[in-house]
Amino acid sequence: MSRVGTLMGREFRGYFATPVAYVFIVIFLFLTGIFTFYIGNFYERNQADLEPFFRYLPWLYMLLIPAISMRLWSEERKSGTIELLMTLPLSLADAVIGKFLAAWAFTALALALTFPLWLTVNYLGSPDNRVIAAGYIGSLLMAGGFLAIGSCISALTKNQVIAFVTSFVICFAFNLSGFPIVLDFFRAWAPQALVDAISSFSFLTHFSSIQKGVIDLRDVVFFSSLIAFFLYANMLAIDAKKSS
Repeated sequence: MSRVGTLMGREFRGYFATPVAYVFIVIFLFLTGIFTFYIGNFYERNQADLEPFFRYLPWLYMLLIPAISMRLWSEERKSGTIELLMTLPLSLADAVIGKFLAAWAFTALALALTFPLWLTVNYLGSPDNRVIAAGYIGSLLMAGGFLAIGSCISALTKNQVIAFVTSFVICFAFNLSGFPIVLDFFRAWAPQALVDAISSFSFLTHFSSIQKGVIDLRDVVFFSSLIAFFLYANMLAIDAKKSS
């Protein structure tokens, strides 16, 4: 764990070595404000809660988190520093987990900086802060799922643009998998068991229940299992690239 923590710290500090991290945070905070107060009709709803913020957050994640994850391994492979990384006294699992946790911590920082939204709704009314806290926990879990997918895709290519686009498409598919239009397409020819399985992979389905203040163990297990699966796939991808 000390090796993982050391790598995580190095990677996390690396985000702030260039202006990219600051630009990302500013864009993220600006868009969350736009979606919450203007597109989400915050004032017209006449309710002091963060429902508009959490409603649009999965779509913001889908666009912005691949921008974080695309560099995790693509940049290492393109610059050749992945070979140097593998010579350090780190196991492959240490490297994958350390990089993932650094990206997750950076995302958590960006999410934490939305606290003025929480202060605003508490100033304007008396929201249920337990529901808001559950929404933030669900948001962090969902971010971990998006990052694990993006990290795995980043390990498959040296091209960061390809990593970004592919991660975006896969995350988009996970978001859409619970939509009626998608399920109706599969219902036309697929057995109900397959339709239910596709629906169960929807990030929106699992996040929406947490967003309402209900932290169901099944939703936590879903996101945790998905993160573990894609991190394991991430390890297999890097190992395969080393062997080839």
